[in-house]
Amino acid sequence: MTTIINNDQVDFSKSEGLAPVIIQDEQTLEVLMLGYMNAEAFEKTQKEGKVTFFSRSKNRLWTKGEESGNFLWVKSIHLDCDRDTILIKAKPEGPTCHTGNRSCFNTDFNQNFIFELENIITDRYENPVEGSYINKMRNKGLHKIAQKVGEEGVETVIAALVENKKDLINEASDLIFHLMFLLKEKKLTIQDIALNLAERHKG
Repeated sequence: MTTIINNDQVDFSKSEGLAPVIIQDEQTLEVLMLGYMNAEAFEKTQKEGKVTFFSRSKNRLWTKGEESGNFLWVKSIHLDCDRDTILIKAKPEGPTCHTGNRSCFNTDFNQNFIFELENIITDRYENPVEGSYINKMRNKGLHKIAQKVGEEGVETVIAALVENKKDLINEASDLIFHLMFLLKEKKLTIQDIALNLAERHKG
């Protein structure tokens, strides 16, 4: 956990001692759930590094995952401009919703999987797996990785021109993966590209 906020920085007075808490996946930025905290739950959350809410139905503190084991591990805590709403970026241990869904909002798929994929590639760099595709390509060097991006780019163009939707999806997926692979090899991130695109958009 990287952010420590004192209880007196949070305004718990507006909702009978409670503040709404938005839980966001720290990797994919997907909104996982909404709950409420009082000052005691907020303090316990920061102390233990696991999200603890105040349950209005049970009228007690409730640590997410206390029965299922699907804890929400706190990575950072942020307050909104009025200091009465809390945003927690967390690492979920298993599905967040009691229904078994990854999100309580029942999103159909991980809309930000590209960020998760970036983390998977990073993990392969930090924890090499013998015989894995990324490990083999890294051993071949930068030129081979860059060449692969070119090959996948050409195949994507061909698939688009022959108007085969399935092939285009597959080739575009290969292209994006290998481009992300190349960016990692060059110590760049999706954020670097996003910031550059945002800066261009301003112009």
